[in-house]
Parts: sequence; C-alpha cells; structure tokens
Amino acid sequence: MATQTFGERITRNEDPRLLRGEGRYLDDVDAHGALHVAFLRSAVAHARIARLDVSAARAHPGVVRVYTAEDLGRLDQPSPLLIPHPAMTHPRTQRPLASDEVTYVGQTVACVVAVDRYVAEDAIELIDVAYDPLPVLVDLEEAAAEGAPLVHADVPGNLACHHVQTNGDPDRAFAEAEVTVSETFTIDRSAGMPLEARGVLAIPDTRSGELTVYDSTQAPISIRGGLASLFRLPENKVRVIAPDTGGGFGTKVMMFYPEEIVVPFAALDLGRPVKWVEDRTEHFIGSNHERRQIHTIELAARRDGTVLGLRDTFLHDTGAFIPYGIAVAQVAAAQIAGPYKIEHIDVGFRAIYTNTVPVSPYRGCGRPQACLTIELAMDKLAAELGIDRMELRRRNFIAPDDFPHTREGLIFADGKPCVLDSGDYPGALADVLSELDYEGFLREQAAAREEGRYLGLGLACYIEGTGLGPYEGARVQVRPTDGRVFVATGLTSQGQAHQTTFAQIVADRLGVDPSEVEVTTGDTGEFPYGVATFASRAAVVSGTAIHRAAGAVRERAIELAANMLEADPEDLVLEEGMVRVKGSPGHGVPLKQIAVASNPLRYAFDEDAQAATQFAPAHPPDANKPLPEGQHPGLEATAWYSPELSTWASGTHAAVVEVDPETCEVRFLRYVCSHDCGKMINPQVVEGQVLGGVAQGVGGAYYERMSYDEDGQLTNASLMEFLMPYATEVPAVTVLHRETPSPLNELGVKGVGEAGAIPVPALFAAAVQDALQPLGVRVTQVPLSPNRIHELIEAAGNGDRSGQ
Repeated sequence: MATQTFGERITRNEDPRLLRGEGRYLDDVDAHGALHVAFLRSAVAHARIARLDVSAARAHPGVVRVYTAEDLGRLDQPSPLLIPHPAMTHPRTQRPLASDEVTYVGQTVACVVAVDRYVAEDAIELIDVAYDPLPVLVDLEEAAAEGAPLVHADVPGNLACHHVQTNGDPDRAFAEAEVTVSETFTIDRSAGMPLEARGVLAIPDTRSGELTVYDSTQAPISIRGGLASLFRLPENKVRVIAPDTGGGFGTKVMMFYPEEIVVPFAALDLGRPVKWVEDRTEHFIGSNHERRQIHTIELAARRDGTVLGLRDTFLHDTGAFIPYGIAVAQVAAAQIAGPYKIEHIDVGFRAIYTNTVPVSPYRGCGRPQACLTIELAMDKLAAELGIDRMELRRRNFIAPDDFPHTREGLIFADGKPCVLDSGDYPGALADVLSELDYEGFLREQAAAREEGRYLGLGLACYIEGTGLGPYEGARVQVRPTDGRVFVATGLTSQGQAHQTTFAQIVADRLGVDPSEVEVTTGDTGEFPYGVATFASRAAVVSGTAIHRAAGAVRERAIELAANMLEADPEDLVLEEGMVRVKGSPGHGVPLKQIAVASNPLRYAFDEDAQAATQFAPAHPPDANKPLPEGQHPGLEATAWYSPELSTWASGTHAAVVEVDPETCEVRFLRYVCSHDCGKMINPQVVEGQVLGGVAQGVGGAYYERMSYDEDGQLTNASLMEFLMPYATEVPAVTVLHRETPSPLNELGVKGVGEAGAIPVPALFAAAVQDALQPLGVRVTQVPLSPNRIHELIEAAGNGDRSGQ
C-alpha cells in the first residue's frame, strides 16, 4: 500500500536551499551592463507642477537618460483599473509619471537612468521642480464631508464609489426588534512590510525582440500580459519571472505600479538591461497601504439575544487613486455578518479619495475591518442584554446543518453571492473555551481585580472567503531523464510552502516521495496562463488543478504500464515510484521507464531503457510507428480548475491579556485559536500560516499605524518610527484544528493564508476593554498603542486604578 502524505506534517522541501543561503532574490539577479534607476518622487501631497527642469540631471556624468511624462509617449496614460465595478462612478488610476499634478507624497514624477544607483540618486537631487500647492485632505471624514476640497478636480465630493447591498428585509427586522445597539468603530491605516521591498529588472534582447522581466511580484502572468499589451509585443516574446521573494502580503500583487511600466520602457528604449530596487523609504511612500475604514453598525435583536438584523455604513479610505477598484471595501461589506445567522442585512459604503498613498489589498483585505466591527458590536449587545458574550454567540451561530448558507444580497469579491459552503462555528468556539478554561478564567479575573490587577479576555470569531477564481492551471510531467516529477503552475511563492504542499498532492497521486517532486512557480516561461497568488486561493484553485493534472498522468502511466507488463489496468497500483501489479511487488516498472517508453524516439536513444531487462517493455516502442490518434509523447498532462464559488474558511481566536494601567503596556498571558481550512494538506504549514498571520495581526492591533500630518507627510516612514512587533511581543499560540471539508473541490480544501491576521485587532480590542472594564474604558478604535490606551483611561474620567 502506497504511503499517503496528504495531511501529514512532512518537512518543507524549500527550506534547505533557503537556509543554506542559496535563495535567489531579485537583487541577486544581475545582468551584464545593467543600468540603474532612481525616481524623483513628489515631496508634497497635493500641488500643480509649476516647473520641472531636468536639464542639469541629464548633463550629470554617468546619467544615460532622464524620463518625464512627456517622454513616455502613448504610455503617458492612467494605468488599467484592475477590478471594474458598475457602482464606481469616478475611478481614478495613476499615470506612470505625474505630468500636471501630484496628489500624494511619494508619487513618481521623473526617472533617472544611470550607470549605477549612486549616480542616479545624485542626479535626482539636480532636478529643479517647483509646485503650486493645492488643499491637502488626509482625514477620511473631512474628505467625505460636504464642501470639502477636492483631491481630483473632476470627482465631486471625493467619491469614488457609493455602494449599498441588502439581504432580506432589514427595515422589518429593526421595526420588530426589542432592543437595538449602535456604535462606530475605526481601524487605522497600515501596510505590508516584507523583508524584501519591491524591484524590477528588465532585460531586452534586441536581436530576437524578446523582453525578460524579473519582478518581485505576486502576479507575474498578469504583469506579462499587461507588458505585452502596453508595448505591443506578442505574449510569447515577453517572459516575467518572480524569483524568490522576501514576503508579499498583498502589497506586491498590484498591476501596475509605475515602476513596473517605466523600468521595462527604459530597457526597451535604451536596448540595455535596466534595474530598480526599492529602498525602505520608497516602500513606505510608494507601495500601497490598506486598512483605514470607519464603520457605524446597528444590531437589532430580541431580548433572548437572537439577532434579527444588521445595518452597517462605512467610509473606506482609498488614498489618492483606486487601482484595485473597490475590492477591499466589497470584501468587508460581504463579510460584515461574520459567522452569525443574521438574515436581514443592509450594508453600504463610500470609497473616498484622500491625499495619501493609494490603497490595495493587504493581508486580510477588508476582513479585519469587518471582524472588528461585528465582534465588538456583539460584545456590546451582550452587555446591553446581560447575556454572557460567549452564550450570545452560541445562540446566533450558523449551525453545522445549515450549510450551504446563502446570503443572496451580499456579493463577494468574485462577483457572486456569498454562499458559505461548510463549517462548524459552535465546535470551534467550544474547542477554544475548553482549552482556555473559560470558567476558570472568570474566577482568575475576579481574583486579580481584588489584587488590583487588570486581566481581560478577548475573543473573535470570523469567516474568510477564499479560493477566488477565475481559474488556475498546472502541468505535471514525469521526466524521462531521472524519473523525477516536475510541476509548473502560474502562481508565485512568498513563503507559503507551495513546493511542499503541491508536492504532497502530486506524490499521493503518483505514488512517489514528495522529495522527488520539483515544483516551479512564478515563471511565465514554464507555465503561461494563470492569475496570481492572493486572497488565500493557492491551495484551492492551483492545488485542485495540480490534483487533476497528476490524476491524468496517473491514468496515462497505468495505460502504458498495462501494455509493458501485459497486465489488466485494474490490477495496477502506483507506489514507490513504480507501477506494480497488485500482490506482486517484484512485477512492475519505474515511472522513469514509462516516461521513456511514452516517446518512441526518446526510447530509441535511452541507454538505460535499452539496457534494462527487468523492466523492459513487453513490446518495445517503434521509433517509426505513428502515435495512436489522440495520444501525445511524454508522460505529462495539463489541467485547469475554475471554481464556481468561493470556499469559506473560519476560526475562533481567544486570548487572555494583562494591562498595566500605569505604563499602559499589554501582555499576552494565553492565546488559543481553532482554525478550519477544510482538509489540511500539511498541518505544519497551516500552523505556520496561522502563526505568521497572528504576528501580523498583533502588529496591526497594537503598533502599526501610518501617521500623516495635516500636510500629507507620512511622519513615521521608517522602521525606527513605524513599530512592528518583535518575537518577544508575539504570543505563544495554541493552534487547534477543526476540519470541515469543502464540497466545492475534490481536495476538500479551503484557504488559510490570511486567516491569522483577520481576528487579532478585534480580539485585542475586546481583551483590553474587558481588562479595563472597572475603569469604564470603551474601545472603538485600533491600533491600541500604550499612548492610545492612556488616552482612553483618561477619557473614562476614572482616576482610581486600584481595580476595586
């Protein structure tokens, strides 16, 4: 019987190479004679460009070319809107280089190409630019107010989009309610901070007309298609490679950042390789942000705690442009009811332009905002009704036998109604409370208060739409040279362990060890079609395509082996890299030999095949014989998967914290989570994803806030001021697993990549509020820095911090 690895904690295939320092990141990729780029970025948040004189920079020794908007020709146009939506009345996207006006600090204005980065940076300082200031809008509510100055002169009210969705009859639900609660919650602006910032290296081949681009991106296939279109090149003449990438977190999924257009343009224009690598300051002011939303939510309920209806209106800060459409806001709106059986929902948002860095998805993509809003609202309703907050959740969960649960009026990011496919939300809550000893905590909390200590418990339940389409594909091939299995897919990898989990899928189908499976991602030369790595979709969409391709190879291997072994296909099994006859371990043929035999010409020249006697085909292939109709040489197959609906992962996180009311520091004492991503391919990888997400969530809950002054200057644009948690601040997490397989794909899997980051802001806010409840503190905003906690204590007006 072949050993199954799907579901096992096997070690990661990619780690040895990376731990030996053999990774190849973008800045490791060099090209002979490469020129280097530096960008002039706007130093003001909103202004007309009164003067732009680059003559001194062009004359600087070592400078090869200086580009402004007028040098780009037909490329001087707004970038494509990635995700159009009919509700978007005024979509605005960014030009590669600003020409007449700048709308945020960091916007690209000019590009210097020089013999090295040092010369390019020096030349940037020689550019004479003058600005005529325009009004600056940083505050989201001010930008949304009637009569506010305009970020874009042709966009009334700074309104990119106003969108409302309704499920059921919320007006009737509120009319029948016995109690209602309302509150406004805010989550501030943050951003992904990968170890490696962005970068582009473009290499033209002037003889063949080909363009090779190395890009630290999550979407190489989309970049290839866009470049081919922009530069009017055949797609087969453009190759985009995403090398090893030091983190992505959604920040690198954009198409296009200005640099991804200008650098290839310069390479083609000059006929030489051109390279740009983002520095950390550029990342702060030039790579997209996310998170800032302000929600006002109302819940309508009976006195027994049954929630009848929900209304939520929110403002979404899209920054100066809206390149990704309304995806972030739409995801937040679609998931506002969380795991609760609330039939009547009215949710609407306004996407507002501000003079800040543009917004696109960052790990979680709207879900942390929605989770914070519904979970803190549920806590407030529980307090209003005098019902234990855990019990209130139990009474309102979608039950396991309620699936599929449809919210027809709420449209997810895939453009389809929210149909929750499977889950066990009560079970996850029970698991967490048991592990945490909830009743024991209540006694511990009471005793601590007697001692003047402030303990609190925060809990957040969440759902996560995962596995977005439209499709992914994969090619699986058994190599005739060594018998190893090669897998290629259009996704990229930024630490998700694709080289391990995808290998496990293939290994089980072909009866080989996962170490014998080589997975290639992020290279359009190896696999030309696909979408990207984002939205917790890789295992669901690409994993299913790989499963199907490996299944087709399995069938082909059995068909060929049946002829070679003169056996009935029904009697054959794949194990240990061979196709064997059941019950006769010595009677079989290696996959390598089958791969050789699948190509008659290849067989004729393969010395190993000719020399083999034990595994020689019963009927050696004839190199001159035509292939049977419908067959192809090689032991390989390509397959595709296009999901009809998204899969819905879920989880419950809870933590006990202690708050020091004097220093306003928060210390995690215990942290437990139960996560459900359907069938787990590798529990160790799942836990790594969850733990990494928790670390990112702690940053967003406690430390990470992009701070703008009134002039639109980012005041903490460095890792000295923009604080991120160290390992000492990230809690030890007990991870529990609850598997409810998805019925929507053959593997039964759901996504996991963003899960850990979603509930932490809500959990942290709830825990701090619970701890400081004796002081009358109410938490409605994250992140909660020590300064912010101090302000909340002072605002509560309770100087007695004894805990009595």
